[in-house]
Amino acid sequence: MESFETLLGPSRIIHGAQSLDRLGELARDLGATRALLVTDHGLREAGHVDRACAALREAAVETAVYQGVESDPTTRHVAEGLALAQESRIDCIIGLGGGSAMDCAKGVNFLFTNGGRMEDYEGSNLAREPMLPSLGVPTTAGTGSEGQSYALIGREEDGAKMACGDRKAIFRTVILDPSLCASAPPAAVAASGIDAIAHAVESHVSTRRNPVSCLFSLEAWRLLDAGFSRVATQGPAGTDLETWSEMLLGAFFAGTAIEHSMLGAAHACANPLTTRFPISHGDAVGIFLPHVIRFNAATAGSRYDELCHSLEDRVRELKALAGLPDSLREYEVPRDLLTEMATEAERQWTADFNPRPVTRTELLEIYEAAY
Repeated sequence: MESFETLLGPSRIIHGAQSLDRLGELARDLGATRALLVTDHGLREAGHVDRACAALREAAVETAVYQGVESDPTTRHVAEGLALAQESRIDCIIGLGGGSAMDCAKGVNFLFTNGGRMEDYEGSNLAREPMLPSLGVPTTAGTGSEGQSYALIGREEDGAKMACGDRKAIFRTVILDPSLCASAPPAAVAASGIDAIAHAVESHVSTRRNPVSCLFSLEAWRLLDAGFSRVATQGPAGTDLETWSEMLLGAFFAGTAIEHSMLGAAHACANPLTTRFPISHGDAVGIFLPHVIRFNAATAGSRYDELCHSLEDRVRELKALAGLPDSLREYEVPRDLLTEMATEAERQWTADFNPRPVTRTELLEIYEAAY
């Protein structure tokens, strides 16, 4: 896949191998002189943080690095990043990593520019003041956070997920560099990949779908279906940059499809599970996705066929190739918690956009099927 640069809405998209080396130049184009780089320890060890800092230094952009992000970031991580941002008097924010790092970067941007707590921004377009220009650099083909204005942040006290979105929070520049993916461990590749696939599937049939979102979800599925088959069987070290180029672009398109539509019951069911158990978001979504496809088939069948004939079977095949978990039982989830989790799933914002209406009763059916 050839490298390219384009504009999509308010975002400048840079796609191509070694494009991280342009980070300093691209930050400068946004007026940056002092940046906060939000990332995690694993990416420091992989050498990606040093590459990013070198590019920023070459462009004379001072950089403070917050590398404390963990999976499923909470208000604590945002507060830690915010403290460093305030101390460093930044004028730009960079999210380098998976969805956790990019979501945390957005969270810091909310509080640095608008004050208050993350709880104040749960919902849509609640920030009143302008936000800092920001850059998103995904190192996994997964969440699509680089294409969305929302950050998913957990409350530190109970882990409850808050979706905080604002059009001002969307990354002004997105760097899609396939060379960054080679360091991802196989488990992360599988979990993030199935999450991206779920984004393509659920956004394509959500009640808020539209011709624009469907264009993105269809192309996302095409790229991810082909690419995931290869990364799942070869692993990151054995997969060529062409495949990772397809996967990164597919994940970005899937995230963009969400931005223009919404998700559904698979994500609604996943959030209560990851709040209660040490299960990655991607693994959780992957457990429920085939069952949600089957549940929705009577309502969304023809739209599923636009993606793939026998979509449920294809998703199961992809999961098997990647060795992804197939049931709640594999995680020793107590069966007597299913009703409680179904009640929580009914309150998730994505449940409202499932093509077949769901209440606690229907969601419990999905949990039971996934058990």
